[in-house]
Amino acid sequence: MKPYILAVDAGTTSSRAIVFDGDTKKIGLGQFEFTQYFPQPSLVEHDANELWTTQIKAIKEALKQAKIKPNEISAIGITNQRETTVIWDAVTGEPIHHAIVWQDRRTSDYCETIKATHGEIITEKTGLITDAYFSASKIRWLLENVPGARAKALSGTLRFGTIDTWIIWKLTGGRSHITDASNASRTLLYNIHSGGWDEDLCSLFDVPMSLLPRVVDSSGLLAVTDEAIMGAELPISGIAGDQQSALFGQLCFEPGEAKNTYGTGCFAVTNTGETIVKSTNQMLSTVAWQLDGKLTYALEGSVYIAGALVQWLRDGLKIIEQSSDIEELALREGHSGGITIVPALSGLGAPHWDAYARGTIMGITRGTNDSHIAYAALEAIALSTADVLEAMAKDLGTELKAIKVDGGASTNATMMQLQANIIGCPVIRPAETESTALGAALLAGLGIGHWKNLDDLKLLLDVDRSFEPAPLNQKLLRDQWRRAITACKGWIQNSSH
Repeated sequence: MKPYILAVDAGTTSSRAIVFDGDTKKIGLGQFEFTQYFPQPSLVEHDANELWTTQIKAIKEALKQAKIKPNEISAIGITNQRETTVIWDAVTGEPIHHAIVWQDRRTSDYCETIKATHGEIITEKTGLITDAYFSASKIRWLLENVPGARAKALSGTLRFGTIDTWIIWKLTGGRSHITDASNASRTLLYNIHSGGWDEDLCSLFDVPMSLLPRVVDSSGLLAVTDEAIMGAELPISGIAGDQQSALFGQLCFEPGEAKNTYGTGCFAVTNTGETIVKSTNQMLSTVAWQLDGKLTYALEGSVYIAGALVQWLRDGLKIIEQSSDIEELALREGHSGGITIVPALSGLGAPHWDAYARGTIMGITRGTNDSHIAYAALEAIALSTADVLEAMAKDLGTELKAIKVDGGASTNATMMQLQANIIGCPVIRPAETESTALGAALLAGLGIGHWKNLDDLKLLLDVDRSFEPAPLNQKLLRDQWRRAITACKGWIQNSSH
């Protein structure tokens, strides 16, 4: 009998669950958005309990659509928004504070201080840049600012986790406190050379090691669900952070193979195999996955705001009712009217790494309308991605030959064509754009032996469309983009407020 595999996809704006059959056909989906909390400008939080309740709701809906019972699930794969930080009481199971989301910038000043004195050694050990994006400074902030948290942490009664760890803790009824190497590598506390938590880094960030989960493989028999929670004891046999999971789901198993995911942010990742590539262009070296105790590495560039820009047009400016409306609105005029948007709503990620940058809309005239803004937003996402891909190509010492794409916005044909035009190489979209969830399902199926090895998985490749670059002169667009980027940098520091 072919298995049913449940992919739990704990995202930044919604909890999702997808049931795949043994041929990776999607047969059930559940998805529920959860509340985004913005206590102050640049602060972003989630209610970890709401993440859990919406995740269980999504699982139940996915099983209902698939018309199967829990005991018919053969394996569960977990994939998640990375870096987002939860600390909870191991006795009560209650979070001590809202989860601090990867987009949150409250620790930017602290990170700048640490970076000045210890930035080089942190990058050497972790492959990352010292930035508020990652988990370590968020953990420290919680321990310093939640009354009694530091004392409880020192007594060993608190637990830290990224969202994979929190969901697994809940699914197993508090029996398993684990994470995989891909998620661990995003904390600033994990040494990507030795493959474990680093005592010196933990000391530097004032994080007691008793808080930290056990690091396990990304595939294998990793944990078992509590029957009281899921209605059956089911193996959790795949775990990966969302971007690494998407890389796996895109079948990028060979060094040099790359993908870009268009989600809340944009994340370009290239497999570098057994080699840790040290970036000279502000990219991140990270763990792609760990199989049978062996680490595979990757090079990554992150754009903080992509789909979140479209959500801002929907919720902030209210020029569209649904995110999917943006393509039609953009095509009403079919051009940007000469305006440029820099989507630095949470600072700038790679390759600029400016926590103090803020978003801009430049070149506005009396003739500027909502269609121009929508088109410029699509250009902004493509231009942000191009900056990352070009920096990554420099680190790898080779030109881009093609990029595989996935995520919700990859279904937007206008933006994919813009992307191909701007980077000057084909953009390849798979038939299944749910690469993040698919990656979790593939890791889970591999973990129970449904697929024997990576060669088995390569047979699953199915391309929907390849967008070929049009021979257009992009010089004016790129020049305006660079000028706008320069103008928005350091905005908070240069502001009188």
